[in-house]
Amino acid sequence: MSKNRKRYAATFKTKAVLDILSNQGTLNEVASKYQIDSTMLSKWKHAFLDACPSIFEDKRKKDDKLLEKEVYIGDLEKKVGQLTIERDWLKKKSDELLG
Repeated sequence: MSKNRKRYAATFKTKAVLDILSNQGTLNEVASKYQIDSTMLSKWKHAFLDACPSIFEDKRKKDDKLLEKEVYIGDLEKKVGQLTIERDWLKKKSDELLG
Protein backbone atom coordinates (compact mmCIF):
# COMPACT_ATOMS: atom_id res chain seq x y z
CA MET A 1 0.00 0.00 0.00
CA SER A 2 1.31 3.41 -0.87
CA LYS A 3 1.21 6.08 1.75
CA ASN A 4 0.21 9.55 0.59
CA ARG A 5 2.51 12.21 1.93
CA LYS A 6 1.06 15.41 3.16
CA ARG A 7 2.28 18.48 1.32
CA TYR A 8 2.77 21.76 3.10
CA ALA A 9 2.56 25.24 1.62
CA ALA A 10 5.69 27.37 1.51
CA THR A 11 4.06 29.92 3.81
CA PHE A 12 3.36 27.22 6.39
CA LYS A 13 6.96 26.00 6.26
CA THR A 14 8.28 29.56 6.52
CA LYS A 15 6.11 30.34 9.53
CA ALA A 16 7.25 27.19 11.33
CA VAL A 17 10.93 27.87 10.60
CA LEU A 18 10.64 31.51 11.66
CA ASP A 19 9.12 30.35 14.95
CA ILE A 20 12.27 28.32 15.62
CA LEU A 21 14.61 31.10 14.56
CA SER A 22 12.82 33.72 16.65
CA ASN A 23 13.04 31.49 19.73
CA GLN A 24 9.32 30.83 19.96
CA GLY A 25 10.26 27.41 21.26
CA THR A 26 12.60 24.52 20.70
CA LEU A 27 12.53 22.51 17.51
CA ASN A 28 10.45 19.80 19.18
CA GLU A 29 8.04 22.33 20.70
CA VAL A 30 7.46 24.07 17.38
CA ALA A 31 7.07 20.72 15.61
CA SER A 32 4.47 19.72 18.17
CA LYS A 33 2.69 23.08 17.84
CA TYR A 34 2.34 22.63 14.06
CA GLN A 35 1.77 18.86 14.34
CA ILE A 36 4.70 17.94 12.12
CA ASP A 37 7.72 15.70 12.51
CA SER A 38 10.74 17.38 14.09
CA THR A 39 13.07 15.81 11.50
CA MET A 40 11.05 17.38 8.70
CA LEU A 41 11.08 20.74 10.45
CA SER A 42 14.84 20.48 10.87
CA LYS A 43 15.23 19.86 7.12
CA TRP A 44 13.03 22.89 6.38
CA LYS A 45 15.18 25.00 8.70
CA HIS A 46 18.41 23.94 6.97
CA ALA A 47 16.89 24.54 3.52
CA PHE A 48 15.73 27.98 4.64
CA LEU A 49 19.13 28.94 6.02
CA ASP A 50 20.93 27.61 2.92
CA ALA A 51 18.69 29.70 0.65
CA CYS A 52 18.95 32.94 2.65
CA PRO A 53 22.24 34.22 1.17
CA SER A 54 20.72 34.24 -2.31
CA ILE A 55 18.35 36.99 -1.18
CA PHE A 56 21.29 39.36 -0.84
CA GLU A 57 23.10 38.43 -4.05
CA ASP A 58 23.55 41.17 -6.59
CA LYS A 59 21.00 40.65 -9.34
CA ARG A 60 23.31 42.31 -11.84
CA LYS A 61 25.79 39.47 -11.42
CA LYS A 62 23.08 36.97 -12.34
CA ASP A 63 22.04 39.10 -15.30
CA ASP A 64 25.66 39.41 -16.44
CA LYS A 65 26.19 35.66 -16.20
CA LEU A 66 22.99 35.02 -18.14
CA LEU A 67 23.99 37.50 -20.84
CA GLU A 68 27.45 35.95 -21.03
CA LYS A 69 25.92 32.49 -21.51
CA GLU A 70 23.52 33.77 -24.16
CA VAL A 71 26.42 35.32 -26.09
CA TYR A 72 28.35 32.06 -25.81
CA ILE A 73 25.35 30.10 -27.11
CA GLY A 74 25.01 32.55 -30.01
CA ASP A 75 28.69 32.07 -30.87
CA LEU A 76 28.26 28.30 -30.79
CA GLU A 77 25.21 28.50 -33.06
CA LYS A 78 27.19 30.59 -35.55
CA LYS A 79 30.02 28.07 -35.46
CA VAL A 80 27.59 25.18 -36.07
CA GLY A 81 26.16 27.06 -39.06
CA GLN A 82 29.63 27.74 -40.45
CA LEU A 83 30.71 24.11 -40.03
CA THR A 84 27.50 22.89 -41.67
CA ILE A 85 28.13 25.09 -44.71
CA GLU A 86 31.74 23.90 -44.92
CA ARG A 87 30.69 20.26 -44.64
CA ASP A 88 28.07 20.67 -47.36
CA TRP A 89 30.60 22.38 -49.65
CA LEU A 90 33.19 19.65 -49.06
CA LYS A 91 30.61 16.95 -49.69
CA LYS A 92 29.57 18.61 -52.94
CA LYS A 93 33.18 18.96 -54.10
CA SER A 94 34.05 15.37 -53.17
CA ASP A 95 30.99 14.12 -55.09
CA GLU A 96 32.10 16.15 -58.13
CA LEU A 97 35.64 14.77 -57.97
CA LEU A 98 34.79 11.17 -57.17
CA GLY A 99 31.89 10.84 -59.39
